Amino acid sequence: MKKKFTLSEIDCANCAAKMEDGINKIDGVEEASINFMAQKLTVECDEERYDEIVEQIKMVIKKIEPKCEITAK
Repeated sequence: MKKKFTLSEIDCANCAAKMEDGINKIDGVEEASINFMAQKLTVECDEERYDEIVEQIKMVIKKIEPKCEITAK
């Protein structure tokens, strides 16, 4: 399943790269990419574990960029 999210309050491209790397390490995530300029996150993941994966994604993002908010498109 492929899902797109809007991110806000990402301050630097390096933080976005760290988030992307962390999200890609989550079990069940097939591929994740962050477009820093557009403030968008695209995730391809296991549909059956979607809710659990989204919670883990939020934890990764908050750990790197506490002010960042993630919303589903």
